[in-house]
Amino acid sequence: MTTFEIKAAVDDLGSAFAAFKEANDRRLQELSKKHASDVLSEEKVNRLNGELDRLQGQVDGLTAAVKRSPLDGSAQKYSTAEREQKAAFNRFLRTGQHEGLQGLEGKAMSVGTDADGGFMVPDILYQQLTQTLMVLSPIRAIANVINIGGDAVDILVDNTDAGSAWVAETATRAETTSPQLQRVKITPYELYAQPRLTQQLIDDSRFDADAFITQNIAEAFAKAEGTAFVSGDGTGKPKGFLAYSAGTTWGTIERVKTGVAGNWAASSPADVLVDLMFRLKTSYMNEASWLVNRSVLSEIRKFKGSDNNYLWQPSTQSGTPSTLLGFNLYLAEEMPNKATDSLSVAFGNFKVGYTVVDRQDVRILRDPFSAKPYVQFYATKRVGGDVTNFEAIKLLQFGV
Repeated sequence: MTTFEIKAAVDDLGSAFAAFKEANDRRLQELSKKHASDVLSEEKVNRLNGELDRLQGQVDGLTAAVKRSPLDGSAQKYSTAEREQKAAFNRFLRTGQHEGLQGLEGKAMSVGTDADGGFMVPDILYQQLTQTLMVLSPIRAIANVINIGGDAVDILVDNTDAGSAWVAETATRAETTSPQLQRVKITPYELYAQPRLTQQLIDDSRFDADAFITQNIAEAFAKAEGTAFVSGDGTGKPKGFLAYSAGTTWGTIERVKTGVAGNWAASSPADVLVDLMFRLKTSYMNEASWLVNRSVLSEIRKFKGSDNNYLWQPSTQSGTPSTLLGFNLYLAEEMPNKATDSLSVAFGNFKVGYTVVDRQDVRILRDPFSAKPYVQFYATKRVGGDVTNFEAIKLLQFGV
């Protein structure tokens, strides 16, 4: 992967956006003059919208590939102990032999025997798995992520401001209000993935078994996590930020309504996005971002502000997301499609508002018997998540 390839992809994205703006401007002119747009204009805008999705995905994919560290055991950056770890774990995946893993216990913290016979993923592969999860999971990329060694973590959140007052040098000091601390307990729950391979493929010396397993586990974990972080009910899984009721008090999340059931307002539909944005306290704005799915984004791309500029702007350099109203926008396919009373747009400082808790180990059990001729790799990890500051997240509701 070269810088030239990424730059070329970003340039293609910019060109496609220019074509999209031109086509959508024409569609808007037709709407203003005839109160209806030409079918061909609608088709062209939709086609270019799809092309923007494809090119943005290409840019994101190229950037993600650069971010991932290589799993090649010959990489010079690996220490001798790390190369031994990787070789021993690769041998375990291929043959089931685990003597080498047991022998590494004194050299590496992450190698040990599970009570059920599985083995913890070595540090070098755990780091790769974590990096891949960060790339694949938009919530992880913007939330507060912490690692723990216990069964749960208690987080104390100050949801009020400490009181203060001006006073003369010799005047009596009145008592000020004290911060009100809220306790949030986050428990990691067990998540599993079960990729499988044929023994013939595993035996192929050219096949990178640990890279394949790590990537597949990460993809399965990211999909399940992403859904839970957004809409999980908190029973046996993380609790998502959409699972909370509407309100402005602790334990509820404020919502702004579009005024139309299942749709945007007919006139100035983008105004509600501005309203939502300004419901967030200024102190949380610095790292605020948007979350939508691809379907909702395809409509937001067509919105223009009062200055006649488009509110959505594509990424102009690798590694940076697109923006909406000047704030980073992340695609989360787990966010709901537009429907009556759907919560399809989120805006907030998720670094403050949502916390992901990892129990820092991933275990893999090799099972060559249950699904012959396949070898199954049963991988487990423990992860939790919950809202830790309800003021820092705002939701758009498509309702009255």
